[in-house]
Amino acid sequence: MWHGRRQERILPHLINLAMRNRELVPYRERVLSAAEGRVLEIGIGSGFNLPFYSSHASEVLGLDPSPRLIDMARRAAGGSSVPVTFTEGSAEAIPLDDGSIDTVVTTWTLCSIPGAVQALEEMRRVLKPAGQLLFVEHGLSPETNVRKWQDRLTPIWKRIGGGCHLNRPIKSLIEIAGFSIDRIDTGYARGLKPMTFMFEGRARP
Repeated sequence: MWHGRRQERILPHLINLAMRNRELVPYRERVLSAAEGRVLEIGIGSGFNLPFYSSHASEVLGLDPSPRLIDMARRAAGGSSVPVTFTEGSAEAIPLDDGSIDTVVTTWTLCSIPGAVQALEEMRRVLKPAGQLLFVEHGLSPETNVRKWQDRLTPIWKRIGGGCHLNRPIKSLIEIAGFSIDRIDTGYARGLKPMTFMFEGRARP
């Protein structure tokens, strides 16, 4: 397990490498093309999503707890056609006013937020009544054998993967936070099953 400065120095680069996976590109394209208006991206990381926003997004606010990842995202934003600003902070306490956001985006983020329901409640708070949550996340498989492996692997996976849980029930968490899901697609991406069961969709506050 890494601690202190070593983790702060190395982990952002590992996250950046993991998110380079080309298998994730079609998910990014589908989810981000639907983002509209003033967009809040939770866990913007090193900015891999920025090229996929369309002209329907008027601006993107990027929130992330890692200053190193925000520095990477700032460099990536240089080629973005959408205005982008960044805030260092936690999804469990979003520093924005109630009802000030049209679209919240989460991509492979809910797995690693310590208080996922609290963060989702914050996302719901900052969304306008007619706003939308767009998400693509990996999480708990419906297959019993795969779930057993997810439960076994998660304690060590959290240590080496920046707090990432393999076994979070993404749909249930979104609903517990008060959202109404109006579209969701699930299934395995290419790769090891415990790491690749995906939830992709849209929810309303």
